[in-house]
Amino acid sequence: MAFESLSDKLQNVFRDLRGKGRLSEGDVKTALKEVRLALLEADVNFRVVKDFTKKVSEKATGEAVLTGLNPGQTVIKLVNDELVSLMGSETTELKLQPGKATTVIMMVGLQGAGKTTTAAKLAGKLKLKGKKPLLVAGDVYRPAAIDQLKINGEKQEVSVFSMGAKHSPVDIAKAAMEHAKEHGNNIVILDTAGRLHVDEDMMAELEAIKAAVEVHQTVLVVDAMTGQDAVNVATTFNDRIGVDGVIITKLDGDTRGGAALSIRAVTGKPILYVGMGEKLSDLEQFYPERMASRILGMGDMLSLIEKAQESVDQEKAMELSRKVVGKEGIDYNDYLMSMDQMKNLGGISSILSMIPGLGGLTGGQREMLEEAANGKQMAHTKAIIQSMTPEERANPKLMRPQRKRRIAKGAGLDIAEVNRFIKQFEQSRKMMKNAAGLLGGKRGRHGGGFGGLGGFPF
Repeated sequence: MAFESLSDKLQNVFRDLRGKGRLSEGDVKTALKEVRLALLEADVNFRVVKDFTKKVSEKATGEAVLTGLNPGQTVIKLVNDELVSLMGSETTELKLQPGKATTVIMMVGLQGAGKTTTAAKLAGKLKLKGKKPLLVAGDVYRPAAIDQLKINGEKQEVSVFSMGAKHSPVDIAKAAMEHAKEHGNNIVILDTAGRLHVDEDMMAELEAIKAAVEVHQTVLVVDAMTGQDAVNVATTFNDRIGVDGVIITKLDGDTRGGAALSIRAVTGKPILYVGMGEKLSDLEQFYPERMASRILGMGDMLSLIEKAQESVDQEKAMELSRKVVGKEGIDYNDYLMSMDQMKNLGGISSILSMIPGLGGLTGGQREMLEEAANGKQMAHTKAIIQSMTPEERANPKLMRPQRKRRIAKGAGLDIAEVNRFIKQFEQSRKMMKNAAGLLGGKRGRHGGGFGGLGGFPF
C-alpha cells in the first residue's frame, strides 16, 4: 500500500513525542530530522521536503507550543496541517460546464500510466452523478486501447465513440463532438495516445486536438509507481499544453507515494482523483485532509464509509454491524459472507489503513491479517466453513475436537489449519467488537458501529 513505509516511520517519530511531558527545541529538531528523512525516502521532492520542514519548524519552536499542556500532540497537528496544505488544502472537483452544455475532458499522460482505464472509471463516476458521458477512442497507435475502451465502456454502461485506427485523432475528436450533440451526451472524455516518454510528436498532437475542439478540462494521468518522474512529467505537460488537474493511478500498489505529495506543490495543479485498484469502481475523490490522516495513521473512516455505501450490500452490512456489537457476536455464516464484502472494498490493506487505531498495527500483526486474507488462505477458509454443518456455522460454541477432525477431513486440510482458523476467527470477533467500541458503540447515524460496514474477516 502506498505510504505504508512513510506512515510507519512518522508514527514511530510521533510515538516518541507523545511520551514526553515537555519538549525542548532539540526534541523538535530531532523529530523533524526524522520526518525529513522519512519524506525523502518516500520519494517526495527534496525542495518540497525542505520547505515543508522549515514551515513546521517555525511554527513548532514557539514558546506556546514547547511549554503547552500537550506539546507532542501540538507538533503532530502542525505536521498534519502542513501535509494537508502540501496536498492542496481543499478538495477540487472537475469544473463542468453549467446546465446542459457539454463538457469536454481530454485525458493525457504517458503510455502505461492507466489513461484508458481511468477514462472509463471517470465516466462511471460522472454517470453516477446523473451525467451522460461519451468515451472517445482517440489512441489510434495502440489498437488494444480501442478494444479496451469499448470493453470497459460496456461494463460501465457508457457509450464509446470509435472510428478505428485509420483516422487522425483530430478528426476523431471533431466527429465525436457531432456524435455527442446528436445523442445528448453532456460529457465527452477524449482518450488520447501516450508514449513511453515525453516527445514532440505527442505534444504536437495534443495541441492540435485542443486547437480543433474546445477542451474544458485537461486531465493528466500519472502513475504513482514512477516516483519523481511523475513530477517531471506533470511539469512538462503543464508547461507545454496546460493541465487543469491530475489523477494519480496505482496508489494502492507497492509505491512510496511521494509523487502524490509533490505534484501539487511543484505544479500548483490539484489532484482530482486517485486510482486505488484495478476494478472500474476503484477511483476515489482526492481529499487532502483524509489522505494526511491516513499517512499519519489516524485512519479515514469517511472514505471507507463512502466506499462501503457504493460496494457493499447495506442490509447485510447493517445486520452484521448489529451482531458485531451484540452479545452473540458473528458466526461462521457471517464470516463467509463478509469475506465477499471485503473483496469489494479492495482487500484487507485498504481497510486497515482507513480504520483509526488499526492503521498503526505492527508489521507482524499486519502480516498476520493480510496472510489470513490472501487468495489461497481465503480458499482454505471457505472450504473449512463449507465443511461444517448448518448448526456448527450458526453456533461457534459447538466446536469440539471430534467435530474439528471431521471438518478437516471434509475440507481436505490438516487439523492444525482448522485449529488455526478457529483461533483466528475468535480473535477477529474480539477485534471487531473492540473496534466497534472505539468507533462509537452500538449504532451511529450510518447504521452500525462500522458505519454500516458490518464485520470483516480480519
